[in-house]
Formats: sequence, C-alpha cells, structure tokens
Amino acid sequence: RVGQIMRQRGQNQGDDDEDDDNELLEKAKEESTKATELADEAEAKLSELESEQNTMIAGIPNLLDDRVPDGEDESQNDVVSTWGSPDDLPRELEWDDSFVPKWHDDVALNVGGYLAEEAVRMSGSRFVALSGDVARLERALGMYFLDRHTEGGYTEVSVPYIVSRQALEGTSQLPKFQEDLFAITPQSHTCNGQDAFLIPTAEVPVTNLHAGGDPLEESDLPLKYVAYTPCFRAEAGSYGRDTKGLIRTHQFNKVELVKITTPETSDAEHEQLTEDAENCLRALKLPYRKVRLCSGDVGFAARHCYDLEVWLPGAQEYREISSCSNTGDFQARRMALRYRPAPVKKETNNNEDNNKKNKKKKAKKPKPVFCHTINGSGLAVGRTLVAILENYQKPDGTIVIPEVLRPYMGGREVISPPSSK
Repeated sequence: RVGQIMRQRGQNQGDDDEDDDNELLEKAKEESTKATELADEAEAKLSELESEQNTMIAGIPNLLDDRVPDGEDESQNDVVSTWGSPDDLPRELEWDDSFVPKWHDDVALNVGGYLAEEAVRMSGSRFVALSGDVARLERALGMYFLDRHTEGGYTEVSVPYIVSRQALEGTSQLPKFQEDLFAITPQSHTCNGQDAFLIPTAEVPVTNLHAGGDPLEESDLPLKYVAYTPCFRAEAGSYGRDTKGLIRTHQFNKVELVKITTPETSDAEHEQLTEDAENCLRALKLPYRKVRLCSGDVGFAARHCYDLEVWLPGAQEYREISSCSNTGDFQARRMALRYRPAPVKKETNNNEDNNKKNKKKKAKKPKPVFCHTINGSGLAVGRTLVAILENYQKPDGTIVIPEVLRPYMGGREVISPPSSK
C-alpha cells in the first residue's frame, strides 16, 4: 500500500495532488505499523500457546503395557517370584533365637566404618561418609557389578555427571521432576547455553549418548551399556522418610544398565536385563522378591516395570534395590533416537528374474523408526551394601564378606571391629 502511493506520487504534478498523497501516505504508514504490531502480538501469543502445549504434552506419562495391574500404590503391586529365604543366611551364620539383627548403620558403626555426623557437619542432612573396610566393601561391590556385566556382554561407559536440560527432557526427568534435581547455577556452568544439573542416575547420560544423531542400524542393535556413577537426588518429596542410614541419601553410587533396541525385541531384552540384575543378588546369596509395579506405582516414563526388593533383617522388610523399566519408544521420541530397519529382500518369480536380469536396481532404504529404551539398576551399590551389612552380620559383631567379593577385598573373609583385629 505504501509502495503503491509512492509510485502514484511520482506521477502527480499538482500541489493539491501531492497534499492528498502525503495524507494517504501517513495513513498507510499508520496502518502498516498497526499491522506489524498486531503480527508481533499474534506471534508472541502463538509462542506462548505452543509453550503451554509442549508443557502439557511433556506432562503426559507413558501408556502402560497390558500386563501392568491396576492399583493405587505399592501395596497393590504383583509379586512375580521370590528367591531365597530370609532364614538361609541366619542359619549359615549361626544366629540363635536370642540374636536381634542390627540396622546396617549400627553394624557399620560397630566396625568403625560409618561417619554420619562428620558428613552432616560438612554437607548437611542425608549425606554419609564411609571409611576403612566398609568403604572398601562399597568399592568392591561396584567393581564386581561392572566386571560381571561386562563379562555378560555390556559395554562399560564413563559418562559426564553434569547434563543439560535437554538431556533430562529426553529421558523425561524434566519438566515433571525438577524439584528432585540438583541444579547448577548459570554463573558456574551451562551446558551449551542450557541449564545444567547433576545427574540423578546414569540412565540420563548413557541413554542420551545417541540422542539426535544419525539413525542407528538395526544390525547394531541391541546396544548394551553399563556405567558406574554417583547419583544426586534432592528427594524433595521424601521429608521425614528414611532419615536413618543409607537407604535414602542425596548422594549414592549405582551401577546402571541401559539397552537400546528394536520394538520387536524390547520385551525379551527387558526380561533379560531384569534377570541380569537378579543374578547379582543370587551371586551374593541375598534373598529377594521380584514385583511387577501397578499402574499407581509405575514410573512416569515406564510402560512396564519390575522392582527387585531385597530382604533387610534389621528392618524386617523387603526394600527396593533395583527398578528395571521398559520405556518403549517414550524416551526415544523425546530425544529423536532412531534406527533404520534392515532392508527386506523382495522375493521374485522366474519371469520377473528374466525380465530384470539386465537391470540392477538398488534396494530402497527403509525409513528410520524410533528405538525402544530399557534401563535398570544392576545394582544400587549403596542399598546392596545395606543388605550385606544386615544379612551378613554375626552375633559377635563381625561381618562375613560374601564369597564373590573376597577377590576384591584382598582375599579377606571377615570384617572385624577395631578391638578384634
């Protein structure tokens, strides 16, 4: 409109015509400015609506597998199987009827390996320090789990302990669970300009190793990774729960298993990953049960999840030591994690072969599709230490070292109180 008036103005000769043109020009400029302002307002409103829409979509949990039972909380989970008896180790270690098993922190304190007050003094509540043989036993567990899983076909990876907002959105810890994360101030560090956080689990950096990259090839799947890292969780929703000991701390060590696979094999790979975690408990002779989580207890990203719960004689209860989840393509969609299916060979009859024998046509590559991701603890090192301290304690105050850990403990069989050494 403004350009049209300017062209007409160049053709006009009289002053009256020029005045009319100036008036029209100013009016057109005003209309153009208003239109620009309206367009900017519409663009801002659209951006706001898109942001709200994305937030709402990001808050929708995964669709559940048909095998997941209906239920409101952990009391309605299904016990799939149990292994071992809570009475086996007490019988082997000669507990008598008068012996009352201690909590793990009291057991560790008795052998001089538990420094709770010192840790709280420097770091605040829900932090613990270990020393001496107990610290070495914790290290032995991590090394044993890594060796066992790498011998079982997993590839060990060492990953960053700080990740971006995008990485956490990919594995779906964000935006829903931000209050449970430890954020790093932008003045200290950002991840490529994004907010930075300490990892709540190695699942985040390990699963994101292939996020947004070139499609994987089906022939390379499944990818099987294992990582041993510290984990950091604010535990915002657990005020007053498990304040004693090592069960629920802000910092803990964990060996994490991650698989990236195809939709056709994900259920079988999930079962195998869960069994890999179970075999660690069996090797340690720790009694446990396997439960299928109900709809009210299953995690946000999981479509099907097993929890492994180990028996703790000090607390006289089963507690979670591993959670093994199949997320389907839920995480893969968020992080653009795809693979290219292998080309399907087309069968031809003899006539087609004769007609096309002189024509060589390259097989068309199938379009990339989303991977399935699976993850689980193999195992949580801190909670495994808890289970060993409680299950392997003896009435005389010593702790028997599980046989499979003795090579990592210099061949020793027992941890004794300082006065007994």
